Amino acid sequence: MQVTDLIQALAGLGRPRILVLGDLILDRYVSGEVDRISPEAPIPILRAKSQEDRLGGAGNVAANLRAMEASVEVVGVIGDDSLGRRMCDMLGKDGIETSGVLVDASRPTTEKTRLVAGTQQIVRVDWEDARPVDSKWAGRCLELLASRVAHAQALILSDYGKGVLSSEVLAGAIRLAREHKVPVLVDPKGNDYRRYRGATLVTPNRKEAEEALGRKLAALDELPRAGADLLEVAQLEAVVITLGPQGMFHMHRGGATKHVPTVAKSVFDVTGAGDTVISHLALGLGAGLTLEVAAELANHAAGIVVGKRGAASVTRAELFDALDAAAGRLSQVRAKILEGEALVRRLAEWRAQNLRVVFTNGCFDILHAGHVDYLRFARAQGDVLVVGVNDDASVRRLKGPTRPVNRLEDRLAVLSGLEMVDAVVSFAEDTPAQIIERITPAVLVKGEDWRDKGVVGRQWVESHGGKVVLAPLLQGRSTTAILERSCETQPQAKSRP
Repeated sequence: MQVTDLIQALAGLGRPRILVLGDLILDRYVSGEVDRISPEAPIPILRAKSQEDRLGGAGNVAANLRAMEASVEVVGVIGDDSLGRRMCDMLGKDGIETSGVLVDASRPTTEKTRLVAGTQQIVRVDWEDARPVDSKWAGRCLELLASRVAHAQALILSDYGKGVLSSEVLAGAIRLAREHKVPVLVDPKGNDYRRYRGATLVTPNRKEAEEALGRKLAALDELPRAGADLLEVAQLEAVVITLGPQGMFHMHRGGATKHVPTVAKSVFDVTGAGDTVISHLALGLGAGLTLEVAAELANHAAGIVVGKRGAASVTRAELFDALDAAAGRLSQVRAKILEGEALVRRLAEWRAQNLRVVFTNGCFDILHAGHVDYLRFARAQGDVLVVGVNDDASVRRLKGPTRPVNRLEDRLAVLSGLEMVDAVVSFAEDTPAQIIERITPAVLVKGEDWRDKGVVGRQWVESHGGKVVLAPLLQGRSTTAILERSCETQPQAKSRP
């Protein structure tokens, strides 16, 4: 399929109304550092520095849909507790309708707490009551669904095995959706797919498909038979199997199959990637796209989200940028160079995802090992790294008339090609004070040689709740030293006789 066709499909997507029914989960991340082992047991001690709550389970599916500007309503069950109230507040702030969320005082709100050292999860703690909801709560869920499904363009059943999608709820939800000719997409759990009989499609990953079929799927040529078996077991119209680094496979009843290779450039965290896939499939089918087109768009979205930390979402702007890059309209390098409104929009997207923005700056005239080491350190201080670059005129004022060696356009392109750099922006002033105030990063990084000089922007960043971090420098590496050695090694011109 041509990428230009996908761009056209995305442009005409509209804002379909999607209904999400399933297990609502609060994802909590406690982040810090580990530098010693406990004397009480052979376990690491996490020195906690921050805590962050995110929507998980059906809530993350809904958040993905809202990020793509769909109209979204959730039906589910939470506990009568502070976590449940916190989750409803988060859903409401994202613009997700929560009048279909029931409060059951007999069970807790499901919570998954992940303890993270640096970028590595070291343990996960789950608080849950995974018993299927009883007939009373199943009936109330179906009552709420009945009054809403007629106005929806798609229904997602987000099954995390936490009890909301009991057999009674599943059968009733699928029946109601079919009566109103609304496509039903299921993110499945467990090995009995007969529970989903009559749905439009299911979206297992490879491992889940293997569990449901009772056999390994080691090779891609085994997928058509696997898809046919799943279609038959659950009487589905289609099946989509996500394959991690191999992309995804989809199959229609009647035998039409396709393998879609991955488009991910780097994988940081696969948490919630399945939520992204099913939400984008529902968005596409709800907007009237074919499964092939919807799957291609979902594959591009998944390629973006696995490059983010934790359960995350993809915006329309990000998906447009990714498709433009794939079409050759906007290279991956150029996509990182942000100016004007593009910078404002990207910062807003990152902050909406609760990502910590790190900023550093410099001339970066001749990129060397010291720069790479420095930028890698800076990127490790948060979630995204923005690099400010002096324009040519300001470099001449700072370094002299023979500099820069490389013009601004080339310096931006080289920095954009580094994996640890998420965005670059130029500035014309002698100091980065104005661009720092414009970005207001969570973390400002400068080299440790600035310890006694006074870091420009420190007061602004710290007054807005951020911090300044001084980076260690790789000794003996500098652009000035490189240029001096270059002059010393140039062969002397021979004198004329």
